Amino acid sequence: MILIKSAGEIEIMASAGRICALALEAVKGIIAPGISTKEIEKFAHDLIKKEGGQPAFLGYRGYPAAVCVSINEQVVHGIPTGRKLREGDIASVDLGVYYKGFYGDAAKTFAVGEVSPEARKLMRVTEESLDLGISRAVAGARLSDISHAIQTHAEENGFSVVRSFVGHGIGRALHEEPQVPNFGPPGKGPRLLRGMALAIEPMVNAGSWKVRVLGDGWTAVTEDGRLSAHYEHTVIVDEGQPSVLTRLS
Repeated sequence: MILIKSAGEIEIMASAGRICALALEAVKGIIAPGISTKEIEKFAHDLIKKEGGQPAFLGYRGYPAAVCVSINEQVVHGIPTGRKLREGDIASVDLGVYYKGFYGDAAKTFAVGEVSPEARKLMRVTEESLDLGISRAVAGARLSDISHAIQTHAEENGFSVVRSFVGHGIGRALHEEPQVPNFGPPGKGPRLLRGMALAIEPMVNAGSWKVRVLGDGWTAVTEDGRLSAHYEHTVIVDEGQPSVLTRLS
């Protein structure tokens, strides 16, 4: 069942989303060659706690860290370690916040120093795909209108969208109904209603859309070893224009 959020619930979710946005903006300031993914995790964890939230991912379904940091061919769910970022890497940071009974969820891919033209284009197109998907999250549209907008833009630019991982509803639970694929034809799925809360999160690959999960049981990588980017916002469906809760105004 897809849950509709009340104005009061959305207000709390906006606070959770604001902490997500603050954390990602702060992480942007420390991303540089030589920093380890574990140091990024600790920095984000401390900031989330300082702002009054709890890291949503820590212990979730057994996940061992407060955030996910996925480098280059790593698509999603990269576990922070002592691995250090290098010049030319791209690093996707995915984090969630639990605040007063509700969740926010957001992700962004960062360039580490100077990156290749392909990496720069992949990041730009993935973020544009997210924005286009968000623009379809309006009352009266169909769920797959979001999916189709994301897939179309990614593929028109020569990239592919991951099928194995999708966006999701969000609220009192980190993952609620409905699933929000990043691919598919328009005009399908449930009708979007004002007050639905969605975590829209395209994962876009430079090569094939196929992925595999490493032996740690979490880290997903591109099957062909090419780059992947990941962007995410928590969004409230509204009339005319959706509300993005994880974007600093």
